[in-house]
Amino acid sequence: MVENSSQFDLSTILEVLPQPEPAAGVEFYDREREKALELNPRKRENFEKFERSSHLRNDVCDYLPKKIDFENVSRCNFRCSMCQVSNWHKGQRAEDMSLEDFKRIIDEQYGLVEIKLQGMGEPLMQGDDFFRMIRYARDQHIWVRTTTNASLLHLKDNIQKLINADPCEVQISIDGADKETFEKIRVQSNFDQVIKNCQLINSAYEEDGLVRTKMWVVVQKENRHQLTKFVHIAREAGFKSLVFSVTLTDWGQLDWRAKNNDIDAHDAFSIEIADELVHLGADMGVKVAFWSPGKKYSTQNIESICPWPFERSYISSDLRVVPCCAIANPDASELGSADNFTETWNGQAYRDFRRKHLSGDIPEVCQNCYE
Repeated sequence: MVENSSQFDLSTILEVLPQPEPAAGVEFYDREREKALELNPRKRENFEKFERSSHLRNDVCDYLPKKIDFENVSRCNFRCSMCQVSNWHKGQRAEDMSLEDFKRIIDEQYGLVEIKLQGMGEPLMQGDDFFRMIRYARDQHIWVRTTTNASLLHLKDNIQKLINADPCEVQISIDGADKETFEKIRVQSNFDQVIKNCQLINSAYEEDGLVRTKMWVVVQKENRHQLTKFVHIAREAGFKSLVFSVTLTDWGQLDWRAKNNDIDAHDAFSIEIADELVHLGADMGVKVAFWSPGKKYSTQNIESICPWPFERSYISSDLRVVPCCAIANPDASELGSADNFTETWNGQAYRDFRRKHLSGDIPEVCQNCYE
């Protein structure tokens, strides 16, 4: 325990708090990664190249990314107050990613050991191709994580389809501990249906003897008074893991920086409050952790700069390459086309982007994540 913790800033507090781990455990994650590496000698060679180069960052990477975020849809049925989708016409930015394009990129990117299959939108809106994408990656033992608002799980046998597709982790966003708060933040939602759907999917996983879900709370002014209530909601809905995301991203856009800074509530946290939540969760069988999407990186040394440009990427639904999930919008920042991602990975735009991080000339879209 840190003494006089109320005097510490958020970065200091987060350093000593529990961090998110895979819902099914670190051993499961490591086991799946090893299976993926065993399937393809080129994948293992690429992974070992990355491991050797991770502390020697350069504008050119002699390896392919080990992780990619795939945005299968850039549309949503919610209009959440802190999300850039709420500004898009009819809640949609572009067409969906096709199953054929997804498979092609997965096959080309032999370095992948992990993907996130979701971006700015509700992935289940795509229908059965979403489940086919998960299954295609999982057949290669690629570790797959996805995020859903849970609003569509009760329809079209989606729960069983999702379980059959075998994602390694399903994050479910719950940003209010009662109907009024939830529906004020997650506009166009139905709190009662979402909680019922969480209970249904958690019960289904439990029947199969699996733990795959994680409840995710984006803390903000409208819900900061409900922190302990979220732990109770997690237990009632059948979650074994709960993560509090304690700051808001700005999507690399000045207007969103001003808007989300106004509703940010990271000052709701102290080590004492976090300890209370962790112990309450332990009493209820819920593992509580904390995370910040706006982690403050530093230009002081090479180890403290953002790792995304050197190990990971984000592909939008219309096959445009974006620096990271905290931007998640090619209209805000685009590094090239995913039609030939391998070429883009070490193309001039990516090299210039990496060089800016290495030199300390941080791009404007990234400055909110730096000290």
